[in-house]
Amino acid sequence: MFSFSNKVLAKYEKVIYDFQIESITGEKINFANYKNNPILLVNVASQCGFTKQYEDLQKLWDKYKAKGLIVIGFPSNQFGGQEPGTNSEIKNFCEVNFNINFPMTTKINVKGENINPIYKWALKNYGNKAAPKWNFYKILINKDGKVEQTYSSMTNPMSKKITNQIEKLLNIE
Repeated sequence: MFSFSNKVLAKYEKVIYDFQIESITGEKINFANYKNNPILLVNVASQCGFTKQYEDLQKLWDKYKAKGLIVIGFPSNQFGGQEPGTNSEIKNFCEVNFNINFPMTTKINVKGENINPIYKWALKNYGNKAAPKWNFYKILINKDGKVEQTYSSMTNPMSKKITNQIEKLLNIE
């Protein structure tokens, strides 16, 4: 029988919990430790017009971390060369200017030939919607370790669009 619509489901060979990455201070971040927690992945930069979103990412982390949300910043210099610093300089900038204490990774590539395996996984399983278009692009991972939703750089981390979805994933009424 001919059908005009087909439900398409992503075929995940892996989930986010299968990955590890180096933190900004050199330790391993093992995503298996975050199993059954929603995770917000954000590619970040220190010299971007959206850099002020660090403040709201920290507010989001402070508000929901005790309930299970994980926020992880992924510094990248791939959009406008707006993250030129070393890991140490990035860490210092975030702590001094925004009092950031959510996990941050070492500087990575979020696109292109040398794309980090986590972003490659998101792109493979969720398509171009998971490909950052600019700094502060957000990818929300659900409790099953799969991409739930993506948000543009212009979407504030504390917006209802994001907080409502996080509360749904955390079963907060």
